Amino acid sequence: MRSLLRTTMTADRGLLRDVALVCLAGGVVGVSFGAIAVAGGLPVWVPVVMSLVVYAGSAQFSAVGILLAGGGPFAAAATGLLLNTRTAAYSLAVADIIGRRRATRLIGAHLVTDETVAFALAQPDPRRRRAAFWISGVGLFVSWNLCVLGGALAGSALGDTGTYGLDAAFPAVLAALVLPALRGDAGVRRAALAGAAVALAVTSVVPAGVPVLLALAGLLVARRPA
Repeated sequence: MRSLLRTTMTADRGLLRDVALVCLAGGVVGVSFGAIAVAGGLPVWVPVVMSLVVYAGSAQFSAVGILLAGGGPFAAAATGLLLNTRTAAYSLAVADIIGRRRATRLIGAHLVTDETVAFALAQPDPRRRRAAFWISGVGLFVSWNLCVLGGALAGSALGDTGTYGLDAAFPAVLAALVLPALRGDAGVRRAALAGAAVALAVTSVVPAGVPVLLALAGLLVARRPA
């Protein structure tokens, strides 16, 4: 606790403001995740425990989406794992920032996300990088899990998600997550189009969740010249 307080004092108001805004945005997505998962038929504890243990927004959306579509737990877990492989590279980038003690590294590894790495690497010196990582990491983890719990409790009272149009929320959120990458990289666009074509071609002949895995074949054309 003392270490966290000292870290917080290292940060400036601008960083705290930016972290608060990202926590607010993440909280809105967390409420959506919890509500849709439960309203879709999953028990309240599933999105709550998943958020605590897995803590990976896009991977959680994909895994729960596959489960709600009738896919098996293996396909859901494999998809989430593949989506989260990018954090291995992130961990290398912030390994020295997190700290040297084993317990600190274990906790810090769980808090590695796109946002925490971005906040940390944007700072000009090591001390401020560490402050940015831990402040954003703890803030996002707490806000995400509280909002997922709130959304899950609310989702149990929603009933049929189709009544509110929530059945379209999963693809809408996933599309929002990938649009920035699609706009910025032609190789990513080629891979996405190829993967989508593969998924559409096999959707009617393979179990739910498998088309998502097969769509990874689109990566084969990611860096080929147009």
